[in-house]
This record gives sequence, C-alpha cells and structure tokens, in this order.
Amino acid sequence: MTDQRNLRRLPAAGALICIPACWFAFRRLQLRWGATPEEAGGPLPGDDLIAVAGLQATRSVTVHAPAERVWPWLVQMGQRRGGLYSYDFLENLAGLDIHSADRIHPEWQDIKVGDPVHLAPTDSSNLEVALLEPERALVLRIPPSPAPGPFDFTWAFILQPKPNDTTRLVVRERYAYRQWWARFLVEAVEVASFVMSLRMLHGIRSRAEGLT
Repeated sequence: MTDQRNLRRLPAAGALICIPACWFAFRRLQLRWGATPEEAGGPLPGDDLIAVAGLQATRSVTVHAPAERVWPWLVQMGQRRGGLYSYDFLENLAGLDIHSADRIHPEWQDIKVGDPVHLAPTDSSNLEVALLEPERALVLRIPPSPAPGPFDFTWAFILQPKPNDTTRLVVRERYAYRQWWARFLVEAVEVASFVMSLRMLHGIRSRAEGLT
C-alpha cells in the first residue's frame, strides 16, 4: 500500500520539477532568440547607459540587404510616424494608435539625439534618442526626469554588416530596477515584448528586403 501511494506521488513530483525547468528554458530562449553567443553576451553601443542591468534581452535576425537599406526603417519608427512593424492590431487593441509604414517617408528621416520617440498617444510613454550612429546604431531610452519611474530602460537597434550585402540586426533591451517590485512587472511584460519583438524583427527584415 505504501508503494502504491509513492507511485501516485511521482507524477506530481515530476510536474513540480518540470514546470520551473521548462520556464527557465523558455526564458533563456526568449531572452536570446536568434542571437549568437557573441551577440547575446558581448557589449553593444548603448550598454553604458545602464551600468548594471537587472534584465537584458538580445534578439537578432539576418537581413538580406545592406545596412543602408535597413537604417531608414529604423529611424522612422514610432507612433505618429512609421509604427513599430509588429502586430498593429494588438497594439491598437491597447489604444496605442500604431500604423506601421510600408514605405520610406523622407519627412521622418531627420532625427537627432534628444528627439522624442512616441510609443503611444500620450507623451508620458515617450522614449528619447540617446545614441545615434547612422547606419550602425540607434539607442532609445526612458528620458531622465526629476521623478524617475520604477525602472530605467534602453532599447538598442544595432546594424552589423556581413558578407554578401547582408546585415545582422541586433535588438537589445536593458532594464535597471529602481524598486524591488519592478522585477516582477518587467518579467511579466517581457513575455509580451518577446512576441512583439519577433514580429518587429521580421517586419523590418521584409521591408528592407523589399518583400512587403
């Protein structure tokens, strides 16, 4: 009888082991999706804006186009501009009023450090351009303010030229927690960010390759 009770406990014990192990594996995958070990672990422009990150996600894709064809799509990103090249319908369900462009808009190409980048109709959601190296690096961050939020955040878009007129597009998110509970907020948001980021990477790639 004791042996039978022990056997019945095995599936429950296995689940207790499997669930956290599967979550850890998924978390590691989504924080490094598409990135090589060098891309995920190496330094990138903009990293110095957050000295110690509580969470870092690095995701990459190969674009079959040179960097100069990818760059215009990056600099026109934002709400009220070229959108984010992700799932517009999901973003608009949240009232973000995002409409991703399918062509280069010359009027949105002239940006500079300090310019705002809108993510939503309200300016409270703005990021700002923190670093700009044409055809190489665009880094956005939460603007410094007298009353900082629960976490700091940078969003880097890096172009790395490769042979045969291809480009590695590497996107990195870095978070620094200012409140102890910010970790739980960021971890929850990061799952949604993963889904939207994959679509964004593919959206930028297809546009730069002329497949839209």
